[in-house]
Amino acid sequence: MLIISLAVLSSCSKEVVQNTPAPQTTVQNESARKSVAAASTISFSGYTWEVRTQSGTSGPGPNYWSNSSSNVWVDANGFLHLKIRKDATTGRWLCSEVTTTQSFGYGSYVWEVEGAVDKLDKNIVLGLFNYKAGDDGHHEVDIEFARWGNNAWPNFNYTVYPASGSGNVSQSYELALNGTYTTHTFTRTSTAVSFKGYHGHTTAPANAFFPWTTPSGYNVSTLALPVHMNLWLYGGNAPSNQTEVEIIIHSFKFTAA
Repeated sequence: MLIISLAVLSSCSKEVVQNTPAPQTTVQNESARKSVAAASTISFSGYTWEVRTQSGTSGPGPNYWSNSSSNVWVDANGFLHLKIRKDATTGRWLCSEVTTTQSFGYGSYVWEVEGAVDKLDKNIVLGLFNYKAGDDGHHEVDIEFARWGNNAWPNFNYTVYPASGSGNVSQSYELALNGTYTTHTFTRTSTAVSFKGYHGHTTAPANAFFPWTTPSGYNVSTLALPVHMNLWLYGGNAPSNQTEVEIIIHSFKFTAA
């Protein structure tokens, strides 16, 4: 079922109100990020990415964010690792996020992912998305693996925020995989955003699942936007199973339209 929610507040990497009967998106203002320090950078898939770090907490969550090589690193194969881990000294759970220094517009966005994204703890969120910093509630396109703190809710979500005005459109699914390799895509045009997933590291039509396109006439963003990837804790809550989690991104590819 298509969910069209009216956003009273807005943010990057949305959070869902826990007392609602179905996933609803709320937001945190970008001002919550003001303690962010100068980020280090990494090279991955031919692009330069800023690695988020800070001394305090900020949204989404709020969470602690670390640029430690124990949270974010590129291995010898050129694969990007994002990790949520518990710091042995402070007892804090540390999350990870990277953002391209480059912006991207119309075209296809493709991620090859390794990890049991269908089995993430209910408090863990993995986001692959476009976002315009400082304009919360607008100019955002999301693929999010999350149950938003509730095991009864679907674990796979597409969401698009408008270029202007309020509200968003979204679609949620229950994702079940046989393995740990998946490919996730969205394609942006001036009039629509189309999503699709694939079993394995392929875009073969026979492997496709969960296609969805924004409704006709929906006010999609027409701006060039950075790409973000983040792994974080819903509501800033520790994993309910108290287990660290690591996701590997084998590649990100953008192809201009």
